[in-house]
Amino acid sequence: MKIDVLTIFPEFFDAVFDHGIIRRAKLAGIVEIGVSDIRAFAADKHKMVDDRPFGGGDGMVLKPEPIFAAIEHLTGAGDKADYRDGTRVVLLTPQGKPLKQADAGSLAENVDHLILICGRYEGVDERVNDVLVTDEISIGDYVLSGGEPAAIVLTDAIVRLLPGALGSETSAENDSFSDGLLDCPHYTRPAEFRGMKVPEVLLNGNHAEIEKWRRQKALEKTKAIRMDLLIGENGESE
Repeated sequence: MKIDVLTIFPEFFDAVFDHGIIRRAKLAGIVEIGVSDIRAFAADKHKMVDDRPFGGGDGMVLKPEPIFAAIEHLTGAGDKADYRDGTRVVLLTPQGKPLKQADAGSLAENVDHLILICGRYEGVDERVNDVLVTDEISIGDYVLSGGEPAAIVLTDAIVRLLPGALGSETSAENDSFSDGLLDCPHYTRPAEFRGMKVPEVLLNGNHAEIEKWRRQKALEKTKAIRMDLLIGENGESE
């Protein structure tokens, strides 16, 4: 997979993708990540990328021209209808669809070239959405100073799901949200620490009992912390 990040602050990403799972995936050739400065695609001598909003109001809006030029450079197309199969252009914005594990999985499975546009200020000129953006994604119901942290979050969520990125092929399958529940509690050595003992079921070697215990604890944790995950679209518990 190729991931390109478009931002007006490329230095934000200095070394951020050179650690952990993402670094290993890059070294293994599983993912290639590029960061491009939107200012490099501005045509005027001052390299302007933002301007005041029509109609008045606070703040500034990212201009369409440099973003269109950047997308055309990266995709060879100036309209999402002409993108190659497997290409998606994502705008990171608080107005986007809340990111779910299933969304990260779908992008990891179906996308070859992912372009992430980091919004800033009051947002991006809507013509970018209309013509270039295939997906608007939010990482939560809160406002950040820009889309850069969200781009890092989305990249991490996707890369760890790419085949070969994790040490164990079943690691991602057992993550929180993969089956609609939060993850179960985990323990490691020592078996007793400051009087706190590891549950006996985890020590008896009975894998059927262990899986049953883990499922039950995951359900209990989900009910206690994220009951919304157990509520279906009709408002009833699943």
